[in-house]
Amino acid sequence: VLIAIGRDACTRNIGLQTIGVKINEKNGKVPVNDEEQTNVPYVYAIGDILDGKLELTPVAIQAGRLLAQRLYGGSSRKCDYINVPTTVFTPLEYGSCGYPEERAIEEYGKQNLEVYHTLFWPLEWTVPGRDNNTCYAKIICNKQDNNRVIGLHVLGPNAGEVTQGFAAAIKCGLTKELLDETIGIHPTCAEVFTTMNITKSSGQDITQKGC
Repeated sequence: VLIAIGRDACTRNIGLQTIGVKINEKNGKVPVNDEEQTNVPYVYAIGDILDGKLELTPVAIQAGRLLAQRLYGGSSRKCDYINVPTTVFTPLEYGSCGYPEERAIEEYGKQNLEVYHTLFWPLEWTVPGRDNNTCYAKIICNKQDNNRVIGLHVLGPNAGEVTQGFAAAIKCGLTKELLDETIGIHPTCAEVFTTMNITKSSGQDITQKGC
């Protein structure tokens, strides 16, 4: 049984209309610019209330910290809403960081992207004999920027742990070449990102025969 409650933005009765702050009438959320500033220059918004942004507690904390530093600490750093590591903690975890493939195509154009992907078989699945082609890994690279990794996706055990580690590398400008030069820890699920060589555009078979 899946219970997906979601969140409501309770903004319609807190007086925003009195000071002229606009909201998205469809969902009650507040549109802001890249500095969390609303249409009223002296009013800012952060967290789940933002229109089109991620509803994640660590994102709200980071955005609030950076906003305070910009307002009172002389900083110019803005919150990065793209390279946010995220995990869905289903029995088979899904983790991602950066762009999904569809968004990347919209942003950069399909001709400027190279997508590497593979199915893989976690070591802990070999003894119970679980399907060796259930887990999946994918990276999206920007060919116009030295094959920089702009999206990473993994479906498998401990995806959250794997994604958190690679998120730091993506923030540092991770490229496909750097992944290829990284020595993997065998046998781990994360190792699969250091050995990917099949592109989606090639149409080659990505099924695995062993761990």
